[in-house]
Amino acid sequence: MGQIEWAMWANEQALAAGLSECGRVWGVWGTPESPRALKGAAGVLVCLLEYPRSKRKKGSTMERCGQKYLTAVVKLLGPLTRNYYIRAILHAALAVPAGFLLSTILGTVCLGIASGIYLLAAVRGEEWRPIEQKPRERPQVGGTIKQPPSNPPPRPPPDARKKQPEVGG
Repeated sequence: MGQIEWAMWANEQALAAGLSECGRVWGVWGTPESPRALKGAAGVLVCLLEYPRSKRKKGSTMERCGQKYLTAVVKLLGPLTRNYYIRAILHAALAVPAGFLLSTILGTVCLGIASGIYLLAAVRGEEWRPIEQKPRERPQVGGTIKQPPSNPPPRPPPDARKKQPEVGG
């Protein structure tokens, strides 16, 4: 049986946490100094960081819709976003203040779990790798036949090849 890629699970968990943080405070932003508004901003940050999936070691990876645009941003930030130790610390740091607000407790728990899973993934040596688009190969004209045929095409027996006399001529 293959080895579990923990970062994939942590990515889904953290994205759910970010969406939960955004959704819980969407209707109750309050003043800009409000803790809810800060948690909403943190939720948006987590969503932007976690939306692009990492490439799997084995097998194929399903890319999310529009992921290539955010992948460029995550690649630009380099080791800050590629390293799962840093992500674990970031998610843990964002989860601590949210624990004091009842409206964001679900996102807090999800962020805490994602932080633990990212720490496990980092200990096991995983890191974020972008999904690269493979250039499409253009089909070559005449490229379907690899070698010319070595035998002539089959023909009917000699009896059937003789012309039949036409009647009524």
